[in-house]
Amino acid sequence: MKKIVKLWGIFLVVSLLFCGCTESKEVSLQEHSAENEKEEGIVQIGLSVDSFVIERWIRDRDMFVSRAKELGAEVNVQDARGDAQEQINQIEYFIKKQMDVIVVIARDCNKLADVMLKARDAGIATVSYDRLIQNADCDLYISFDSRKVGELMAEALIEAIPNGGDVFMIQGSAEDNNVDLASEGFHEKIKGSGLEVAYKSNCQGWLAEQAVEYVEEGLAKYPDVKGIMCGNDDIASQVIQTLAENRKAGEVIVVGQDGDLAACQRIVEGTQYMTAFKSIEELAKQAAEYAVRLGNGEELEEIRKSVNDGSYDVPCVVLEPVAVTEKNMDEIII
Repeated sequence: MKKIVKLWGIFLVVSLLFCGCTESKEVSLQEHSAENEKEEGIVQIGLSVDSFVIERWIRDRDMFVSRAKELGAEVNVQDARGDAQEQINQIEYFIKKQMDVIVVIARDCNKLADVMLKARDAGIATVSYDRLIQNADCDLYISFDSRKVGELMAEALIEAIPNGGDVFMIQGSAEDNNVDLASEGFHEKIKGSGLEVAYKSNCQGWLAEQAVEYVEEGLAKYPDVKGIMCGNDDIASQVIQTLAENRKAGEVIVVGQDGDLAACQRIVEGTQYMTAFKSIEELAKQAAEYAVRLGNGEELEEIRKSVNDGSYDVPCVVLEPVAVTEKNMDEIII
């Protein structure tokens, strides 16, 4: 009898424990299900950035993430550290994580086509940010008018050097499609102006430090250079420093782009003549808004323009740059 009572007691205890565990598991499953439902309602965006060595990409990232969060989306930011293969790995990671949208500031516009097409095949929307990824059939390309940037630089040099003369082009990375567009705009504009491109080079990976060697090399061959077109304001900083060491700062007309704070200070000081200002905040804000809409499955029907990436016509949004000199610094920047 005692055995039966003892066994019955054990049975009750085990039953209670089992019921408790079952109930606990059910609650846990319900909580997990609710959590998944919540996550499924949030647009997940993967943002892969070439490198944060360039000041402006930090500004782009901060504004993009801030605006996306305001719209209820989550952004996973990855830094490719200037390595194209690392960027490919990051995009592969985003595909594996089943992101809703992948936004890429490309390190190399020619090497990402296969992985970007793979993302599209996986049902993920893709966006080329600032730099057009070639042969990738992205859902959107959003940037500034790089050809116009080149034209603005040329116009500034023509204005500052009315009698003409030799100029240098210390450009950005040859793998960046925007560099070619800016170069086209620049060359087209200086035709018949009396300005001649005597020396040209590219800072691979947009490493501004390389400009020091290029300026020294250019000065050795063409000491009477009148102006220098710089790929961006970061490159311009190195160019001006080298000119200063050669006692030519302020004498040689230097133009750049991006509207960096340091560049604006140099313009006021007189060592840099002009910067092609681009409203990074507006670009990043619009890009975030379009990315969230794509993540929600919306069609961007209002976008009528397109640009060919070598294989496909990609819907594009292009913002206009503005030339900033000492004359309009207060109006545009301040």
